[in-house]
Amino acid sequence: MSEIKFKNVTKRYGNKQVLRGVNATWEAGKIYALLGRNGAGKSTLMRIVNNRTFATSGAVTLDGKSVVENEAAQNRIFLMSSAQLYPADRRLSWLFALTRRMYGGFDDALATHLLDAFELHDTAKIGQLSTGYQTIARLIIALCVPCDFVLLDEPVLGLDAPARELFYQELLATYAERPRTFVIATHLIEEVADLVENVNVLAGGEIVLAEDVATVLAKGRIVSGPAGLVTDYLRDTPVMRKQALGGMLTAYTLDAPLERPLPAGVTLAGMDLQRLFIELTRGERHEK
Repeated sequence: MSEIKFKNVTKRYGNKQVLRGVNATWEAGKIYALLGRNGAGKSTLMRIVNNRTFATSGAVTLDGKSVVENEAAQNRIFLMSSAQLYPADRRLSWLFALTRRMYGGFDDALATHLLDAFELHDTAKIGQLSTGYQTIARLIIALCVPCDFVLLDEPVLGLDAPARELFYQELLATYAERPRTFVIATHLIEEVADLVENVNVLAGGEIVLAEDVATVLAKGRIVSGPAGLVTDYLRDTPVMRKQALGGMLTAYTLDAPLERPLPAGVTLAGMDLQRLFIELTRGERHEK
């Protein structure tokens, strides 16, 4: 099975250490969410995979071979980001043709369908498109390239809610027809929660969580009740955060001892993906 593997990947910009030792695996035919707070290194990690920057140390491999200056590997990887890499006076039809030459193929039928769905014309010039339509153009290319690994860095930037929903629908439709790996780095966690199968959370320069979504949501628990009872119930249990109010205590954990009888007056509630992300990254600083 094809896979992209990260082994102790670090990245330093001058005195700033962005990645401190990333270890993770992106397997073929899955949809991943790559989550992290602003400045956590999500874009950097994706750019390393696509050779737009290079790791300070460690290795990134595709099927056991380094992706660095590896044309065969790079032809199987596509990175969609907000970077404007093409001449503003060129038309979308030119961009589609260029992509076809670069990657050895392009799904013209799907591109035609997506242009119609998003009410965009391939005769439009890149520089004359609004921010939202420039994003749509990049998304069309990302869904139509013949690549096995498609990395989407904040893919719905500038899109309104109907356009975002349409994109998610089209992504799922093309994924069902031709499975490949999608990695979505986004801050709109609630919108992708039902879309992704696996989640990677990047915090402190490392991947602190890498699991399938169903498993991690089954583990995440909010335990609330009288402080003494909650403390006793969670004895020897790792807790991400505790919040006290009067004599009551709320604790957030991925390791609730579900085999123990729940004391009267203590409640268990699940955590959605956004709450789980907030608790896992609560100590992270925002980038200015």
